[in-house]
Amino acid sequence: MKNNVIILAGGQGKRMKSDGPKVLCKVQGRAMLDWVITACENAGIEDICVVKGHKAEMIDEFLAARQSRADIKTVLQTERLGTGHAVQMAKDFLEAHRGGNTLILCGDAPFIDPPTIEGALELHTREQNSVTVVTSEKDDPTGYGRIIRTEGGISGIVEQKDCTPEQAAVKEINSGCYWFNTADLLDVLFELTPNNAQGEYYLTDCLGLLISKGKRANAYTSENPNVSLGANDPAGLQYLNELAEKM
Repeated sequence: MKNNVIILAGGQGKRMKSDGPKVLCKVQGRAMLDWVITACENAGIEDICVVKGHKAEMIDEFLAARQSRADIKTVLQTERLGTGHAVQMAKDFLEAHRGGNTLILCGDAPFIDPPTIEGALELHTREQNSVTVVTSEKDDPTGYGRIIRTEGGISGIVEQKDCTPEQAAVKEINSGCYWFNTADLLDVLFELTPNNAQGEYYLTDCLGLLISKGKRANAYTSENPNVSLGANDPAGLQYLNELAEKM
């Protein structure tokens, strides 16, 4: 069974001063979503599903106009109830790929690259992990979830607001990119609960559920320090443009 990818693209670009989907904001003249899809295609992943939400028709128009080797499928997230909920919308796509591995990416993190995708998959399959989190090292990790490593892998991801002082000092952060064994993901995906301050279904909670079932979780540190970068406002988008210009 071929490996596949789900790209989360349901967010609104409100703080970006855009009425359209956030992922269609441009970096060096290309929609951020285009950067992400291209990285997947160049890593040899052809089975792609985009989870759309706000102004979904604009995502459809973008994909229809895009020259692509991939037959890209889409699913609709009618309510924005978190990353876990977004992936739940792709249940049928996941079921059709139950025998493989699923990559989950943020459509507004344009600097994911093929070496990172391929390197993480190699670790994921070699160790027979249920989940492999792509991470990066940041001198200032403020605002990001920290990776808690153990002797045999990782024990989870701790969000900034929940960190102890010791955990807050960890510089390895969650990029929001994951490889999952697809069957294992399906086994826990619908066990997620919105018992958190945001009242949302967090995909990161799948790690704890898998670990509690005796499954293996580990992390792959990307050599690309920009793999986790996204933009939340025009200044952030300008920074991405400046960074891309230097690449």
